[in-house]
Amino acid sequence: MNQLPFVYHKKILVLGLAKSGTAAAEILHDLGAFVTVNDSKPFEQNENAQYLLSKGLTVICGSHPEDLLDEGFSLIVKNPGIPYTNSVVAEAIKRNIPVWTEVELAYRISEAPIIGITGSNGKTTTTTLIYEMLAHAHKQPLIAGNIGTVASGVAKTATKENNIVMELSSFQLMGTELLKPKIAVLMNLYEAHLDYHKTYKEYTDAKFNITKKQDDSDWFVYNGEQKIVKDYAEKSLAQKVPFYVSKKTAEGISADNQYIYWNGVELFERSIIALRGKHNLENVLAATATAILLDCSLESIKAVLQSFQGVKHRTQFVLESNGRKYYNDSKATNTLATKSALAGFTEPVVWIAGGVDRGHSFDELIPYLPNVRALVHFGETSERLQKFGEENNIPFVKKVSNLKDATSLAVEVSQKGDVVLLSPACASWDQYESFELRGDEFIEIVKALSTS
Repeated sequence: MNQLPFVYHKKILVLGLAKSGTAAAEILHDLGAFVTVNDSKPFEQNENAQYLLSKGLTVICGSHPEDLLDEGFSLIVKNPGIPYTNSVVAEAIKRNIPVWTEVELAYRISEAPIIGITGSNGKTTTTTLIYEMLAHAHKQPLIAGNIGTVASGVAKTATKENNIVMELSSFQLMGTELLKPKIAVLMNLYEAHLDYHKTYKEYTDAKFNITKKQDDSDWFVYNGEQKIVKDYAEKSLAQKVPFYVSKKTAEGISADNQYIYWNGVELFERSIIALRGKHNLENVLAATATAILLDCSLESIKAVLQSFQGVKHRTQFVLESNGRKYYNDSKATNTLATKSALAGFTEPVVWIAGGVDRGHSFDELIPYLPNVRALVHFGETSERLQKFGEENNIPFVKKVSNLKDATSLAVEVSQKGDVVLLSPACASWDQYESFELRGDEFIEIVKALSTS
């Protein structure tokens, strides 16, 4: 772990705990900082705060006191989920106190090069593909970031022999200053998280932070077919590698209906790729380009692409039974993600949807409905989904009370050769604590039905 002399004996506030705040607080303490942690969860219910207090850190729980910043902090490290409208954060910015997220800390302490991946969609699949390709090629990768493993905790033990493959959200990237990945990947940009960022420009600017500090010793892999991404790419000083999913090109990595190309030279047949859908082809091209830049063998890249069936809950193939294929896309908590899932199939689809009603329109799904044989729905959005299905002439549309009933009915109305797809287009919180729990239940239901 790199030492950070500028934090030694400095007062630092860690705002918000959970996994990332706890890791950051402990690392800063080990680096010799005087760390205060502040979390809204009461101390009696806060295992992380209790642990940090036992380590000798100052702990303030249950509220964010108005005079908190009067301690004279040199730096704040905040949980990514805490918005910049938070009173403590807003006041810190007024006082010119630097505000980081813990990925900035991870970058500064890491001895290993960082491969950073961001975008509105495809981050997790691309991150996982890159990790698997590097692992197959014995490049000693570590995986971290928004994918579930705290970045600073991974960076703490990484060495120069490792490569840290790091999924980065806009929330995390907004709190960076010097973050400089060896390879930065920008998948795509669509409207998202505007409740946090307030404007689309603030959101996209946050994403651009992934390459903002790169120079010509680094690489920037980006979507060459999306204008807003190309516009941002022009500002990057890194060596540029665009990807194109719809045409063969002489630069970067590209695909036509038959082959994948590297700088216009055929690499391998597209048919070897196990993942379905145009959106997954973006992920494959970005991951393959990254692996090539890191000197992975073509054999390792192809081996992963032939076997990789997807990340759990993201158009994840579950099983095939009685001529039906079952896919779990519980991560599709908005229409953009469901659009990608529906577009990935040419077979007839029995679509299971529903969940929290956020009030958004389903109209962008209309071009992808011709293959939908049936729509079975549940949850808060049921009334709107019923109307949507009927107005767009889906042959069979029916409301049920829960996912188990939806899956049973979907199996009943499906035919051999069909795809049964859970792609809710809605958040899970009306009936589940998370999309993961919803997806896990779907998998269990499908497996039980296939053996009954």
